[in-house]
Amino acid sequence: MPTSPAAKGAETTGPSSPQAEDGGRKLSNFLCFAIYSANLAFGRAYKPILDKLGLTYTQYVAMVALSEEDGQTVGTLGEKLFLESNTLTPILKKLESEGYLQRRRDPADERQVRVTLTPAGRKLVETDPGAALTDAIGLGDDFPVVQQTVVKLRDNLLHATQAGSEKG
Repeated sequence: MPTSPAAKGAETTGPSSPQAEDGGRKLSNFLCFAIYSANLAFGRAYKPILDKLGLTYTQYVAMVALSEEDGQTVGTLGEKLFLESNTLTPILKKLESEGYLQRRRDPADERQVRVTLTPAGRKLVETDPGAALTDAIGLGDDFPVVQQTVVKLRDNLLHATQAGSEKG
């Protein structure tokens, strides 16, 4: 990220940022902006596909996560999707009203709500609507490497921010 004008002239002992080494503080040099704008591009690419299904991207990825493991609690699903339960609950209610999933209280612990895909929800996920974007992504054989690198980046940032919040 760019530094303040006062910090620009300060001597640093650590390595300089890739932005500084690569020709200055240009937006095109920011990795965070490249990822942010790629996220926006993914949203634009998915929108017409998911609009035809009557789904938002968040609804779709919730269903994909449930297809990996049925019977998850709302809390566990929220952790996988990086969503708080107060954000996730309305999404799940909407998907339930559409007949794609069921929410049930856990008989062993009434405080927990377990979520499962219905046959209609599983069928929709199995159609793999995102497959249409494979060619548009244009990574070919590099796809797994790029995906793993982005996951590592995300996990490193989460670890660093969690470690920082534990200190403060």
